[in-house]
Amino acid sequence: MPTSTRLPTLSFQRLRAEEDGDIPLPRYMTPQAAGMDLHAAVGSPTTIAPGGIALIPTGFAMALPPGFEGQIRPRSGLAVKHGIGLINSPGTIDSDYRGEVKIPLINLGDAPYTVQRGDRIAQMVIQKVYRVQLQVVESLDSTSRDTGGFGHTGVR
Repeated sequence: MPTSTRLPTLSFQRLRAEEDGDIPLPRYMTPQAAGMDLHAAVGSPTTIAPGGIALIPTGFAMALPPGFEGQIRPRSGLAVKHGIGLINSPGTIDSDYRGEVKIPLINLGDAPYTVQRGDRIAQMVIQKVYRVQLQVVESLDSTSRDTGGFGHTGVR
């Protein structure tokens, strides 16, 4: 691959290699997938009651390149079929975090949902992050929207 199109490297570490060696590491499931699927490294089935929240381990830590973040997003199939989402969506993993990646699932459905070992529970999209210089000013420039808030442009 030419140097100008070289992809950043994302390094993974299995945290419990003997115990969680059967859990797939994040991977793209199709050639054009934007997100990598993340799998549950639960020791036993974990049931989330309707309205309940569970922090699900993945069994890995990672080192994102500086200037990138990992965005954790729900899987659309789990959301539509079972009402399973993320309590903070999207979640952000910073490039300097080295702890285990854990997924905060919430059951917005009306039936209990059980997470099984190895289930695909979320997806991770890697994004470039831009840091900005902060500046305090006396006033902001005016725009056509100005201070128009939620729903100010109408429904249609």
